[in-house]
Amino acid sequence: MGIFSRLSDIVNSNLSALLDRAEDPEKIVRLIIQEMEDTLIEVRSRAARSIADRKEVERKKDDFEKRAHDWEAKAELAITKGRDDLARGAISAKRKAQEMVELLDRELETIATVSAKTSEDLEKLQNKLKEAKTKQRSMEMRHSSASDSVRINRQIHDGKIDEALSRFDRYERRIDDLEGEAESWTMGKPRTLEQEFIELEAEDSVNAELEALKQRVSQRGGQ
Repeated sequence: MGIFSRLSDIVNSNLSALLDRAEDPEKIVRLIIQEMEDTLIEVRSRAARSIADRKEVERKKDDFEKRAHDWEAKAELAITKGRDDLARGAISAKRKAQEMVELLDRELETIATVSAKTSEDLEKLQNKLKEAKTKQRSMEMRHSSASDSVRINRQIHDGKIDEALSRFDRYERRIDDLEGEAESWTMGKPRTLEQEFIELEAEDSVNAELEALKQRVSQRGGQ
């Protein structure tokens, strides 16, 4: 059983309110979209029939207009030949053809009205279908977001993340212990000859920079 009973129900429907009342909105929106797509096929088929009907009536109208023109020409010919009886018959046939033209004109007006209404319904239906598909995408995104949130919360609360962080802390503490042990081996050991020369060179460099600084200060004072 469909959600809607008529095309007007679809066009005038409030999708948000309809989905808010539904126990399973995702299922309902799928059914709504399916029904709209089926209805869209029907409306397009109706539009195609209207176009075909218009073309057929236009062909008939053109044929009767041609007949009316031909009968008028025949009436003129009969008059030139002095055959008023034939002229009257031709005029009568011409009038019947013209009546058919007028009848077909009215039929074309009806078809045009139906086509305009069908086109309007088609546009409204396409807009409603677009709205329904937008709501469906929104629901899918919300569902996906909620599922991700549930999965993350489960991982947090089942202790796996806490356990991983605890292992990381233990590993970091182990590195600290190893670094402390390495540093302890150098504590209290006498300096090597190479280390003493390095320090001596560093001391000379500092002294040289100090003397240069003193000279700059002395020069500024003498100016």
